[in-house]
Amino acid sequence: MAVQTPKQRIANEKFNKKVEKTRKYGKKKPTKKNSDDKVAISKYWIFALTFLLIGGGVLELLRLFF
Repeated sequence: MAVQTPKQRIANEKFNKKVEKTRKYGKKKPTKKNSDDKVAISKYWIFALTFLLIGGGVLELLRLFF
């Protein structure tokens, strides 16, 4: 095992105290919910793409009938 400096030892003790506290009270690990719920594309771009697709379809139908 590698030799620890006093700074590292203090940091490791601090970390271990936090871990023990978490285990003691049974806290769950924090999860990132924002990345799961959030859509990768903004509402503006969804609206713009939908408008272009539907508008293009309508224009093609008009071209076929007239």
